[in-house]
Amino acid sequence: MCKGLYLPSSCLEKAKGMRVKLSHLAEIHHKQKVQNGKILQDLETLLGSKIGLQAFRGFLRSEFSEENLEFWLACEDYRVSPSTMQKTKASSIYNQFINPDAPLEVNLDAETREALLSVMDSPCANTFNLAQQRIYSLMAKDSFPRFLRSHHCAEAIKAY
Repeated sequence: MCKGLYLPSSCLEKAKGMRVKLSHLAEIHHKQKVQNGKILQDLETLLGSKIGLQAFRGFLRSEFSEENLEFWLACEDYRVSPSTMQKTKASSIYNQFINPDAPLEVNLDAETREALLSVMDSPCANTFNLAQQRIYSLMAKDSFPRFLRSHHCAEAIKAY
């Protein structure tokens, strides 16, 4: 500091106050940056984020594999549905995603398909758990790593 420079104490106090505020803002910015990075850390966190989910959906659509996400979301909705709606929703999910002629057929092994078919007459809250878990695993191991390298991911990070 210059020896010949004299600043009134009010200026010094303002400068100290500004320094405290700036360091606080920098800390908040760093925390937000860390949290935003975590949004893309794993698939579960991504699916819980509105912006992340939209970006992932756009990516899957560009790869013609959006049915996996749509199935997973339908299963989430089904799981929290009232028991009076389960049979109707189960039938809809089966016809839309599981049936070999389904318009959005997901890639499930024959054993899982057969297990689902055998319980479709009396579905319960966890009817689709195994199938949903398999599709989640497929997305986590296959689609999600490619998503992380995509422009969809980069745009999602910018949106935060």
